[in-house]
Amino acid sequence: MRKTLLALLLLATAAVQAQVQLKEGHPESYIVVKGDTLWDISGKFLSQPWKWPEIWHANPQVANPHLIYPGDRLNLVYIDGQPRIMLNRGASRGTIKLSPQVRRAPMADAIPTIPLGAIQSFLLSNRIMNNTDDFTQAPYVVAGDAERVISGQNDRLYVRGNVDEYASYGIYRQGRSYIDPVTQEFLGINADDIGSGEIIAVEDDISTMLLTRTTQEVRVADRLFSMQEPFIDSNFVPSEPYDEIDGVILDVPRGVSQIGQFDVVTLNKGERDGLVPGSVLAVYKTGETVRDRISGQSVKIPDERSGLLMVFRTYDRLSYGLVLYASRQLTVMDKVRNP
Repeated sequence: MRKTLLALLLLATAAVQAQVQLKEGHPESYIVVKGDTLWDISGKFLSQPWKWPEIWHANPQVANPHLIYPGDRLNLVYIDGQPRIMLNRGASRGTIKLSPQVRRAPMADAIPTIPLGAIQSFLLSNRIMNNTDDFTQAPYVVAGDAERVISGQNDRLYVRGNVDEYASYGIYRQGRSYIDPVTQEFLGINADDIGSGEIIAVEDDISTMLLTRTTQEVRVADRLFSMQEPFIDSNFVPSEPYDEIDGVILDVPRGVSQIGQFDVVTLNKGERDGLVPGSVLAVYKTGETVRDRISGQSVKIPDERSGLLMVFRTYDRLSYGLVLYASRQLTVMDKVRNP
């Protein structure tokens, strides 16, 4: 009887481990160090880091994974046969008690979800517009200082349209229009980031702007849009999409032809398809079509899983994703699916 119960317990434990896919050789405990990210830490315990809620979900001590700090100890334990991560705070921050309380700690010191430095420069740059009316109805650059055709950082320029004095605006240029490669549906228009500046004077229909940042020369007819809000918040965490995703990489906003780790890509799926910031997707290298020299027929090589990306900004029909891992060079039209 005792052997039977032990066997059942071992089988149940193995089933749980298979469900959450604990990583082979995972540690029983880990002390967080400076430079760690939630993705790194999850990857030490799980073979699929985006499934972190399945191992941390019921643990009130790590209800907010952003509040993990260097020096904290994470212990892998089993509660009612289920694996859980228990958190013991480092000495500098005291011991966590399982009772209602409010803790105040500098968010800047907390362990982030992903290496934000890799995408920080992109967060407030390119954006997606729904149609050409978004451009034609927006304020625009009518002239540069001293009748210059192009302007740069710290230059003054003049804009026409409805703007607010002392407000900051991004400057954009209409870029590529996106069409779904399968349905041929119009998905949106890429607005290329040109720079940003502040409106320092408003007189009648013409306003003066001081350029504070440029990525390239600002030209007459470039458009002004209100600055985007940063996408990062305290609830931004990796997760698997709830809905079935079957999409492709449409574009690389930075213009490279070969895609690797920490490159940003545009996807043909968005909010209406169930994607949210933090959605993790597998990337499949599209197999080439080759000629079988024996039969003379054309055959397609199978698609091969070659990477992993995480969505960090979503629009209705499109989204931006960050490549977290790539085992080989990726390209436009490679497929993205549930991991």
